[in-house]
Amino acid sequence: MGVITLESTNLGSFDNTSRYLYPLLHFLTGMGPLRFERWHHIIRKTGHFVGYFTLSLLLFRAWRATLPFATVWAWSMRWARISLFMTALVASLDEWHQSFLPSRTGRWQDVVLDSSAALVAQILIWMVLRRRRRPTTASA
Repeated sequence: MGVITLESTNLGSFDNTSRYLYPLLHFLTGMGPLRFERWHHIIRKTGHFVGYFTLSLLLFRAWRATLPFATVWAWSMRWARISLFMTALVASLDEWHQSFLPSRTGRWQDVVLDSSAALVAQILIWMVLRRRRRPTTASA
């Protein structure tokens, strides 16, 4: 959440990140300004997805340790719901905060993207933990 909070400031604004990314991508790929605009948008949205995906994973892990249930490898809808809700709350507060900064905009579309990342993380956790609980054919 500290990284998300830092990126929610003017440091994470479109103009500020383009100041660093454009010279780097231009040097590495020879990318021009028009092509960079598209890639800059993709990079920023990928950053949203990765950041909130990671937050959701970490929140699930924290709730699993805080509210123990059955076995270590068990999965609980309760942990997933709390993690998903908290990630969506952080995303909403982040965008609300950005709406007060002149160099930033608060967009509901980003909240949807961030919450989708959290949902994907929870589905992935469920799939991984479900697979770990299945007995292998050799041990059965």
